[in-house]
Amino acid sequence: MTALPTDRVAILIPALNEERAIREVVEGALAVSTRVIVIDDGSIDATVARIADLPVTLIRHARPMGKGAGLRDGFRRALELDVEGVVAMDGDGQHLAGDVPRILAAARQCPDCIVIGARIRNRQQQPAGRRRANAVADWGISWGAATPIVDSQSGQRYYPRAALQLADLHAEDFVFEAALLITACRELRLGVVSVPIDSRYEPQFRRSHFRPIRDIARITGYTIGRILHYGHVLRAYRDGHARPPRVIDPDSD
Repeated sequence: MTALPTDRVAILIPALNEERAIREVVEGALAVSTRVIVIDDGSIDATVARIADLPVTLIRHARPMGKGAGLRDGFRRALELDVEGVVAMDGDGQHLAGDVPRILAAARQCPDCIVIGARIRNRQQQPAGRRRANAVADWGISWGAATPIVDSQSGQRYYPRAALQLADLHAEDFVFEAALLITACRELRLGVVSVPIDSRYEPQFRRSHFRPIRDIARITGYTIGRILHYGHVLRAYRDGHARPPRVIDPDSD
């Protein structure tokens, strides 16, 4: 399966206090694409210093504004670069740039889709609490989007150019990622496909900025509001759950 040309894709890396992992993450991204955008969300450690000599586009926030603000600013910069789409990946080392070509291969096959790097390999490595929280989020966001989705909380995703136009969505922090999925499916009629990637929860990763109880509650509240907004509640539920999520594994093709 042929991937999208990487010179037409930007890689976005939101980062907050990622001094331990950020250089390795960015170097991996640069090996895939020359268009790497790092959004430093007000880090107070050596995150920026660790990549100061690397050829990236750096966006800095004077104070932490949340992941949503980071992605929003990254989308806007990517649009200025006139790319076909972006791959977002976290700065803590949990995502591998080596998976990006597989994600882009799926994006070429499904040009009108958001592609999620779904952590469904070695899922037993996920902490039990996170696994349960993710399952709840998948159930709800599939309903909100009226489209089956697996690993709706993964931060490694390909967004086609059409989805970048949603940068001004009124949603913050981790809710922004849920809002992107729901709005892109409902209003832009984009689809969602997933590419299997490994679950990686290793001791060297810093503690996640995602707080399952707080953030799932916020995502749930947003999702319920959108389900009611769009109406046809039972139809949306059936559309989101009547069939399994679409999964494409380029390695098996």
